[in-house]
Amino acid sequence: MKRIFKLMAIGFFTVIAVLITVWSMAAIYYSNLPWYFLRIAVAIIFPMACVGVFLGIRPLRKAVLIFLAVFAVILIWWLLIPPSNNRNWQPDVAILPSAQIDGDMITIRNIRNCDYRKGTDYTVSYYDKTFDLSKLQGADLFICFWGSPRIAHTIMSFCFEGDKYLCISIETRKEVGEEYSAVKGFFKQYELTYIVADERDLIRLRTNFRKETVYLYRLTTKPTLVREVLLDYLKSVNQLNVHPEWYNALTENCTTAIRGHAAPYTHGKMSWKVLLNGYLDTLLYERKAIDTNMPFEQIKQISRINDKALNAGNSDDFSMIIRRDLPNPNCWQK
Repeated sequence: MKRIFKLMAIGFFTVIAVLITVWSMAAIYYSNLPWYFLRIAVAIIFPMACVGVFLGIRPLRKAVLIFLAVFAVILIWWLLIPPSNNRNWQPDVAILPSAQIDGDMITIRNIRNCDYRKGTDYTVSYYDKTFDLSKLQGADLFICFWGSPRIAHTIMSFCFEGDKYLCISIETRKEVGEEYSAVKGFFKQYELTYIVADERDLIRLRTNFRKETVYLYRLTTKPTLVREVLLDYLKSVNQLNVHPEWYNALTENCTTAIRGHAAPYTHGKMSWKVLLNGYLDTLLYERKAIDTNMPFEQIKQISRINDKALNAGNSDDFSMIIRRDLPNPNCWQK
């Protein structure tokens, strides 16, 4: 039994060591080392050096300690790589929004409203707008599928009296010529940005130009809670102007960040459906955060807004048109 436990311990440590080595190679490759060939060389040399340590140093305990010490150095170095607001940004994320809060009145500056000709061909414009928090009625959630049914992009839209909407999308802030990569998203390759925009920009881009499948779910959350979440959002919007942050595909993405804003004011348990957010709408249904007066498949079917968005085009009534025939949460909140 002693020997079996020893073999199991060695096997477990071997798996952990391999995972640590693979992560370290990727962290080095995607690091801020100045030259591409240097990153490649160090990433290749590191696993070879690890093998050399385990084969050449005895006792084994000493080799393990050396390996862990080297990993600790790499980890600390990687954690200290600083984000920046000063890069050659793509035009659609070059200007950061900000919020001025005065009691119930919030003035949002640099609300984006791109005029799209194609998904990558657009003219960027911005406007400022003042919203009255006392007229905040609720919030809606967009779930946008671009590929796998298990992973989606989520966007919050805050609803004010008079059919006014403040749409906020938590995304990667990409540089000119940079494309999104799921792998790079784990390794400090993109800064985090909160795009505050007109729905004709953020949503129409996905439905009409990128041809993503988009669902709009009207949340049953009470306006008092929505107010706290919105203010928490705007706090992050302002902080990013001063203290940039890294996007992380696992811990700081479009959905985990939304949960982070809501968590201080709710008591919902963490669910795997937050990570595999393609299933997020089923979680909302289970927790009665959306209309449950009809079967889930029926609410999902009527929440698909692609056809309505295509018909709406660039209409000033875009937000109203995509919400036609959707259940109104204000009706059952009262």
